[in-house]
Amino acid sequence: MTDKKPKALLIKLSSLGDVVFNIPLANALKKAGYEVTWLVSEKGIQVVENNPCVDKAILVPNKEWKKRGFCLKSFRQYLQILKYIRSQKFDVAIDTQMLLKSMYWMIFSGAKKRITSIEAREFAFLGANTILPKISLPGSPIVKNYLRFGKPIGLDQDEITVTLPKRSQEQVNKINELLKNIDSSKPIAVIAPATTWENKHWNKDNWRKVIDSISDRMNIIFTGGPNDNKLIEYISCGEYMNLAGKTDILELIELFSRADLVIAPDSGSAHLAWATQKPAVITIFTCTPKDVLAPYGPDDKYIAISSKCNCKFHPCFKRKCMLTNNQNICTYSPTPEQILGAIEHLIFNKNSVKMD
Repeated sequence: MTDKKPKALLIKLSSLGDVVFNIPLANALKKAGYEVTWLVSEKGIQVVENNPCVDKAILVPNKEWKKRGFCLKSFRQYLQILKYIRSQKFDVAIDTQMLLKSMYWMIFSGAKKRITSIEAREFAFLGANTILPKISLPGSPIVKNYLRFGKPIGLDQDEITVTLPKRSQEQVNKINELLKNIDSSKPIAVIAPATTWENKHWNKDNWRKVIDSISDRMNIIFTGGPNDNKLIEYISCGEYMNLAGKTDILELIELFSRADLVIAPDSGSAHLAWATQKPAVITIFTCTPKDVLAPYGPDDKYIAISSKCNCKFHPCFKRKCMLTNNQNICTYSPTPEQILGAIEHLIFNKNSVKMD
């Protein structure tokens, strides 16, 4: 009879990008012999469910609960999830969400060792019995920061392994059909210009200049959510393939795996493209810190370019501009020429990239 595997609960509910950043931690747990259960919300469930780094995915329907408001049905669902978690008798629980909403899951998990960081907000560190010092070291990539949560149980903090769920044949066939008429002699550039933060959006006229400059040399495909169509229509002038709102997360992963290049602001799309480990990725940083959130890997595959602006708060990491009259000056840089230089470097093998 084989020894029973120790059980680990990973608590990371949202957002999509943060879920992607936690995949190396889940893989480190698997490598160390743990049975891994991941508590995740709707935003990340498709990335976690059926991912080789996870044995079980538990959906916490935060979006549904918020929409519905407090009611008996939601409370019953909460108790059902909690009862299941308690029944699993976890050896360790790791809260990388570090908020009040994750603290409750941590406390009631019943895990023998409950790990979080002193950086936790809303006093969420009170849910742990093992409290790490700061895990966000200056200039340290976020995937390495999350791996530090494994230090108390001896996890490998150096190896960064990224995995994603396999796509179904139906999903593969859908992307095959969408791409059937593209010019196979040209590289594929997927443009994902939108995110949920207004302050992360790069200037739309800058986007238009980049698209105009590469349109004759690349197949251009736009992606995003259904609410992004107005922005995409402006940038694209109604041309090119627009898949905004037409793919789910797994189909988007399949599309990224066919692309040669993905260009996006600091967003779930940029980080998901990185997770496929296939396309080159150019990430445009306006209000968020490049050194921490840039795709991790070699410079000949991943280029992150940060805004250079005369803002005393930069990078502010705020959803809305802190300046008087909401000036959003950080969203006007980098310049289109810098992005075009990165494209030349990554796709056309010309040394014309200027990072800053």
